[in-house]
This record gives sequence, structure tokens and C-alpha cells, in this order.
Amino acid sequence: MNTINPEIGFFAKLRLQWFLLLRAILHIWVKARTLPQPFDDLQLDLEKPVCYIIDSYALSSLLILDRSCQEMGLPRPLWPLQAKGVQVPRSYLALRRKKGLFIRRTEVRSHSETLKQLVENVCDGKADDINLVPVTVLIGRAPDKETGLAKIFFTESWDLGGRIWRFLNSLVNGRHTMVQFSSPISLQALADEGLGAPRSLRKVSRILRVHFQRVRSAAIGPDLSHRRTVVDAVLRSPPVRAAIEEQARKSKTSEYKAWKQARKDAFEIAANYSYAFVRVAYFALKWFWTRIYDGVELQHFRKFQELAPNYEIIYVPCHRSHIDYLLVSYFVYFNGLVPPHIAAGVNLNLPLVGRFIRKGGAFFLRRSFRSQKLYSAVFHEYLARILSNGTSIEYFIEGTRSRTGRLLQPKGGMLSMTVRSYLRTPVRPIMFQPIYVGYERLVEGNSYLAELSGQKKKSESLGDLFKVFGILKQRYGKVHVSFAEPIFLDEMLDQHAPLWREEAAESDEKPAWLGSLVDQLGQEIMSGINEATHVNAINLLAVILLTTRKLAMSRDDLLKQLELYLGLLNHCHYSDRITFTEKSAEEIIGYGIELGVVENREHPLGDIIAVAPAQSILLTYFRNNVSHLLAVPSLIASCFLNRNSIGVEQLHRITLSLYPFLKAELFLPWDEDGFKKAVDDHVSWLVENRLLSKNAEGNVLRCPKGGGQKELQLRVMGHSLLQTFERYFITVAILAKNGSGTLTRGDLERLCYLTAQRISQLNEFAAPEFSDRNLFRQFIVLLRDEGVLTTNADEKLEFNEMLRQISNDAKFILSKEIRHGILRVAPQVLRHPDPE
Repeated sequence: MNTINPEIGFFAKLRLQWFLLLRAILHIWVKARTLPQPFDDLQLDLEKPVCYIIDSYALSSLLILDRSCQEMGLPRPLWPLQAKGVQVPRSYLALRRKKGLFIRRTEVRSHSETLKQLVENVCDGKADDINLVPVTVLIGRAPDKETGLAKIFFTESWDLGGRIWRFLNSLVNGRHTMVQFSSPISLQALADEGLGAPRSLRKVSRILRVHFQRVRSAAIGPDLSHRRTVVDAVLRSPPVRAAIEEQARKSKTSEYKAWKQARKDAFEIAANYSYAFVRVAYFALKWFWTRIYDGVELQHFRKFQELAPNYEIIYVPCHRSHIDYLLVSYFVYFNGLVPPHIAAGVNLNLPLVGRFIRKGGAFFLRRSFRSQKLYSAVFHEYLARILSNGTSIEYFIEGTRSRTGRLLQPKGGMLSMTVRSYLRTPVRPIMFQPIYVGYERLVEGNSYLAELSGQKKKSESLGDLFKVFGILKQRYGKVHVSFAEPIFLDEMLDQHAPLWREEAAESDEKPAWLGSLVDQLGQEIMSGINEATHVNAINLLAVILLTTRKLAMSRDDLLKQLELYLGLLNHCHYSDRITFTEKSAEEIIGYGIELGVVENREHPLGDIIAVAPAQSILLTYFRNNVSHLLAVPSLIASCFLNRNSIGVEQLHRITLSLYPFLKAELFLPWDEDGFKKAVDDHVSWLVENRLLSKNAEGNVLRCPKGGGQKELQLRVMGHSLLQTFERYFITVAILAKNGSGTLTRGDLERLCYLTAQRISQLNEFAAPEFSDRNLFRQFIVLLRDEGVLTTNADEKLEFNEMLRQISNDAKFILSKEIRHGILRVAPQVLRHPDPE
């Protein structure tokens, strides 16, 4: 497509110059951002004629669009449409126009005459294909509120403003203008459907009208009623009225007193969204990122951006830092969408601070309110109301920030309430959007280090604000935010309850299938987050150096191991959304030294790279971020730590026996067949890279001879999951030592925790998750699910021969020294409480 000024007549040139003069004046104070970014994601074919479609005609919007097209090297809307068989003096059209000089009203029409001409010419074969490119121009963007005159003049809203409004709006909000290009619509593809020109015209007009409505909704947001109005509506709802009556009856007080308590709870919960505050926060955060980070990168956003206008969005990021929700809201707003309302713990509702984060969209909830019926009814109704209103929401299903770098087991509370709210009022389909957030250094690193070293977690306080000054003086590397594959609630509902649309689900009803749906939804969200992981330089250094006895490795060996892992990530795809650092092995080491994570120790026989003092525990955090990606190759390699060879069938049996436990702990994505294929793919890669070899028949695998580089690389890879397998063996050893039918589940958990704690102290493990009670509890539950353990009438745990098989398989992975060391420390049942 020609993007050079075409030949036009004298009067057309004069008109064009007039528009350019107006454009130059307008852009003295107007500055527009063009979306999507990167713009190449639009995939616009410039070999075909382009006609831009705007929702409603406004001269300011046209001039802003023209400037954006010129900057992006696109055909200009002010030029004639350059298409064979078409005579149109401009390359844009508007679906709606206003008529009148002083009192301007929207013209009533079913379609644009220019659009009709284009559709007819293409359908009749008189013109080649034409790409219709919908473009939304927003000068300032804020949701409507029920009160306040400023909305009429100062921001885009759902009303079509007149000339005076557009002028004032461009004066006030010109520096905050957004030009959103959407995916092109091919008229030839429409004509190929064989509907005929009239039906094709109606279809494309309907598509465009719905498209603009959804894009504006995503960018401006739904109507946001005043906080007090929302609270009043919540208190008037039948479920809350019933809860108030029940509260008054149970506490033997008046209904008015119970109503006052409900009102207090509602105001404690409700957000107080302020667009003005969001704009100020946007610029503050932009400065903050620039000050402390080397870069903040966003990945896989384009597909989400295309889907967002069609769905009610629930953002579900991993939770590793207080920076998480700031990053998500910042990127959502930066890319032209409305920031979500965020579910925050009531511990963040601090004096002064709570007021401001409410204005940013935060609504608060208590850690637990299962026994608080009135509060539960109020919160449930508030969530249902903002969901049905089309407000996007963000919450963390892990419940708290991960202190170990691993994803925590999902909590089903918010998911369950979301599903039940949707069943009550299914206005728009819900899309859950998992998000991975990865850091190279943590802002909360020192507090995490203290907690991981055994100190009690400190509650948030106003004094924490003063820590910002210390944060601003340090460097925290890069941050990566990656959008995972979305999860559609309707599809999951169809799987669990095919007739859910016909079933009336009242607010106090709980469908029998809800629990299984919420469990599956939680697991899929966590697996989705893992499938969007970005592997940074610090992750790779941690994965390698923490496997060594002294947390150090020769520079040459480290370079070769880094190159090996970069090749592994590039070849064996965990998912299509996995990304990893573009740095070379040498650059990774240099970058780690710059951030103070590792240090270079000079030596006459060759430099040594070692973990910097006091960094070993924090590095386990970054190793755990990516442990799921290396789980399969590490599991395979660990089978050769104590054996020179192993049969392929035996390898499959051992890996399959351990897979259910690893899958639950690391949220691995495969079913049994998929896991077998992953094992075979990684074995092939290991053979190709000479870390393993096969015999002539191909049924036996052998590791390299000892003392060589390949043997070292395989051993380092095998040690990545070694402490996980040691933790499993602790449970097996305690069961075997105490005998079947001896321990209760509580006894076993306590003994496992104390044993792991003691082994960790004896061996100076830099792995806080090694003695994590929750991981032991989860492993015990899985042993029951797999049929290894059963509970007798006395609540004692009994085991079968499968436990012996697990113990025998441990000989392939754990050395005799490790196994005997665990057996020596493993105690019999304690009759006194364990110390906290």
C-alpha cells in the first residue's frame, strides 16, 4: 500500500493544508499514545487498501488519528482511499455523526453510506479487498459517576460530547490521549461468506458497533457509582437483609443495631475508585520503576488485549511482592484498559494509606470470615454487585505472599465467591487471566530473609513507608510480567454442570459440583502461571550454584552449565509462553556480579564464581521460581546419581511413581501420557548432548564416565531436586521406623517437620522450604490419595507394600549416606508437643 502523499486536485490540496494547519495547532498541547505496543502485533497488511473506522465523527479525533498514522508510517485517513474501482475522497468513515449548528443531535441511520459503497463494490467484484481498521480515539478516560459535573467537561465518557465539550476536553486532557488501533476486518473475507451485499453490510455494521462499545467499556470502564450508593444498594439486597435479621435474632439485639454493623462492614470493604488518583499514581509509578528497576517488561499482552473487551476480567497473578498489584494495574492502564479493583487484606487498611489505596481501586477483606455470617453476606453481595456491573477484579488466590519463591497452594474462597456471584447474575462471561511476575531482586528481600531465618513475620505499619527512601537508593534489576493463557469460566461450568444455565442458583445455595470446579480452577490458574514463566539471569545462577557443596563453581564450568541450560530451555518447550534471558552465559555471570548476587574469586588455576555472602537463602527464592521448568530433566538426571546405567522401562516406572507428588507440589501441566512424552523428549535431548548414551538395542541408558565435563553437568542437573526427594524419604523413613497403624496424621506431620528441621541445621541447608510443614502435609495427603496410606478406625495411618517400593526406588536417587543419615535422625512418635 502506498504511504506516500498521492496526487490530488487543487481544492483537495487546499483542504488538506487547512486540516494540517488545524492539526499543528491542536498538537501544541495534545500528545497521543498509539496502541497496541509493539505496533507490529496488529499485523496490518499494508499491501491492501486501508479504510479507518471511527465510532463517531469529531474533527479533533480525525486530526489526532492522522498524526498517529503519519508517525507509524501508515496510509493517512485524510488522503483519498487508494483502492481499485472505488472513488472515495478520504480513507476514513464514521459510524455516527451529529447534525445541527448550535443544538447538535446524533443523526439516526443504520449504516454509513461510504461503508455501504465499499461493501457493495467488494461483494460485486468491482473492487479488490479492503481492510477496515477500527480506531478508538480517547482524550482522557474515566468511568462515569452518578455525581459530579467535572465528568461532562474533563474526560471521555459514554455521552457523545459536542464541539465545546471536545474543545475543553482536549485542552484539559490532551496530554493523556490514547489512539487504539484494532485488528483489521477484511471485506473480501466477508464477501466470501456469500451473504450478499445487504446482509454483509448489516453484519459488518453490527460487528463494528459492538466492537466500539466493548473497546470503550474496556478503556473507560463501566459506570462507577459513588461508594455510598454502592453500600446502600448492598444493604438493601435480600441476602444482606436476611443476614441482618438473623444477626439480630442470634445476638438478641435490634435490627437497627445489626444494620449499623452491616453498614460498618460494608464501608470497611468497599473501594472508593478515583480516576484523578489513578492518573497521579500512574505518573508516580512510572517514575518509581525508572528509579529502582533497569526495565519493566511485558509479554504476551496482545492476545489478552484482543479478548478483554468481550469478557469480565478476573486478574489472578502470582503473589511474590507488594509490587505485584502495582505492576499489574500500571500495565493494564498503560495499555489502554481500566485498572482492576483489587482484593487486599485488611492488614493494609492502615490510617491514611488505606484511604489512598481505596482510591486506586482496592477493596478490603478479612483473612477469615467463615464464622461471621453477616460480614460474609455483605462481602459476597459487594463482590456480586461490582462483578455484575462489569468491573474487572484482581485477587491473589495464594492468599499471601510466597516467602520461598514457590507457588503456594491455591485458596478457594475468592474463586468460590466469584463463581457463585456469576451464577446469580451471569451478565458477561468471565475470563480468568493468570499472570506471572518475575523479579531479579526483591524489594522485600531483607524482611523475607529474616522470616526465612526463623524470625516472626512483622505486621504492616505506617513505619514501612519510610523504607521507600532506602529502596530508592538501590538497584533491583529487571521485572518481567507475563500474561498466561486465559481460562474461561463458561467452559469449566459446561464440563462440571452442563445444565448450569437452566438451573436457578440462589445466593444461599451451594451446588454439589462447586467444590470440584473450584479445585480444578485453582490448579489450572497455578499451572497457567507456571507456563508463562520468564527465566532471568539470577534464576539460572541460583539453579546451578545452589547444587554445589560450597555454593561455588569454577568460572569455566559455570559458563558451560549456563550454556547447557540455555540450550535446554530453547529446545525442550515447557509451553509456548515460556521466555528466557537473551544474555549470553558470560553476560549472565557479569550481570550477577553487578547485582551483588555472586562474586568472582581470582585463583591461579582459574577464577571461581561463588554466591555472595548472605545471599544463599535469598537465592533459593529465585531457584524455586523456575524449579518446575527443570523438574523433568532433573528427575531423569537424579536417577544416575548412584547408578551408571538404568533400563528405559525402569526409568519410566520410577519417574511415573514420583510424578503425582511433583505435579502437586510444582503445578506441572501434564497428564500421565503427556509426562511420558516429556520424559522421552528430555531423554532424547540428553542423549543428543552426550549427557546420556543408549546401548545398541536402545533399552538401556548410561551416564558419562566419572571425572569428565559431561558427568559433572549431569550431576549438577540431578541435584536440583535432591532436597525435594530427601523430604519425601523423610516421610517414608518415619512411617517405616514407627510401623503401620502407629502414627496419626498429626503425629506424622510433626515428626516430619522436626526431622527436616534437625537435618537442615546439621547440614546447614540454605533451603527454607525443606522443613515446610505445608509441603509435608500435602505429601501425606497425596500418599493417601495414591492408596499408599489408609486411616483405620483409631485414626492411625496404615501403609501397604507400595511404601516399600517407594523406599527401594529411593536407592536410585539418594545415596546410602543420605538415606542412612535420614534413618538415624528419623524419630519414633513423640509424646510431648514440638517447640514452636
